[in-house]
Amino acid sequence: MRVLSGVQPSGKLHLGNYLGAIKQHIELQHQYAGDAFYFIANYHSLTTINDAQQLRQLTLDVALDYLALGLDPEKATFFRQTDIPEVTELTWILATVTGKGLLERAHSYKDKIAKGIAPSMGLMCYPLLMASDILIYKSNIVPVGKDQVQHIEMTQDMAGYFNNTYNCEVLVRPEAKLNEAQIVPGIDGQKMSKSYGNSIDIFDTPKKSRKRIMSIQTDSTPVEDPKDPDSCNVFAILKLLATPEETAEWADRYRAGGMGYGDVKKRVAELFEETLGPARERREKLAGDLDAVEDILVDGAKKARNIAKEVMAEVRDACGLVIARELHG
Repeated sequence: MRVLSGVQPSGKLHLGNYLGAIKQHIELQHQYAGDAFYFIANYHSLTTINDAQQLRQLTLDVALDYLALGLDPEKATFFRQTDIPEVTELTWILATVTGKGLLERAHSYKDKIAKGIAPSMGLMCYPLLMASDILIYKSNIVPVGKDQVQHIEMTQDMAGYFNNTYNCEVLVRPEAKLNEAQIVPGIDGQKMSKSYGNSIDIFDTPKKSRKRIMSIQTDSTPVEDPKDPDSCNVFAILKLLATPEETAEWADRYRAGGMGYGDVKKRVAELFEETLGPARERREKLAGDLDAVEDILVDGAKKARNIAKEVMAEVRDACGLVIARELHG
């Protein structure tokens, strides 16, 4: 069984990214050691980022972030999307068997257009490239958030379109694995997001992180009065970082009264530092040896591309596409 996921280099990683996806990715590498594939989706970023230097830096940042947070290249295959040219070849082939109507029904496409993003063909064809990312490695499991489930269903459809068109079973139907983490609220109570400006960045300095946490919005309930933990933004973050036992203790303190929101904010800041402080130190060390980071990405790409080449050979054979083998060894 092969598990695969990609992360788009579009900005600094925040606590919502970690609790909502990255933490699960790191855990899955142990369960699927040797068959966990994670890639930096830098082709996808071209739909929103048009600054070459910025994209190079963001791509490197994702590599540093994942390695610092615990990705183990001995257990997981970690690579850049752009090091696997077969992905774009498969994207074109999938485009020839996929109806335009399927792409037009994509929720993410409609949402981005509604937010004012230019409706480029790249944006519309995003699900085609995502499907290629998944199918090129015969991935079985794709951990995603609920907002990405439709893309996995579209990938299933595309695999079926290809196999039915060419009367074969070359492309493997993947299944979505939903992330278990709850939605992580930002400092304003909305879902934490870079676009909302309400995030707590993972690799900020301890001082900046603490300042962001201390600014989390709360109501005006007096210190001495009981409070509802289930309606509190601070508690929502605390329960994602603390043990169940500690979470229960804080819930009792909320309901008993006599506790200010500043107390729980301070504890969230401590838990944040306990959880992510060591990763910050590892990231600084990795940033001092970028050659080693590049070696990890290259080694991962070699393994991933060997699989991609085999799958593309099967795809071309099914389609009747002929290539000069001495050019593609």
